[in-house]
Amino acid sequence: LTALENVALPGLIADREGWKPVAQAVILARARDLLAAVGIADRANHRPGQMSGGEAQRAAVARALMNEPALLLADEPTGNLDREAAGALMDLMAGIVRGGRSALLVATHNPDLVARADRVLQLSGGEIVS
Repeated sequence: LTALENVALPGLIADREGWKPVAQAVILARARDLLAAVGIADRANHRPGQMSGGEAQRAAVARALMNEPALLLADEPTGNLDREAAGALMDLMAGIVRGGRSALLVATHNPDLVARADRVLQLSGGEIVS
């Protein structure tokens, strides 16, 4: 699938299954908006093999946001991104949380991302230590 199709897929499934009926044109427009929000609108018609790891990771974040989840789980969401792209993605995720649309749970080693958190839990040896 192209990046656009990949991002739109959860919306198309939700529509088809009756979970969240939305016109296909609206779903595709939202997918385009999400690709723009993560900074890869120009890659909408590219397949995963034609994108860098960072671009694919941003497409995955856009896909995760497609159906406006109440809880967004992210494991190292900035791991493959350069500092500028990571900052933009952190801004996007923080905006979603601050807007009250979703809660965000992130597993990361990125100190910049940790510094933006409302609450930090640190794991050591499989146990919460702080």
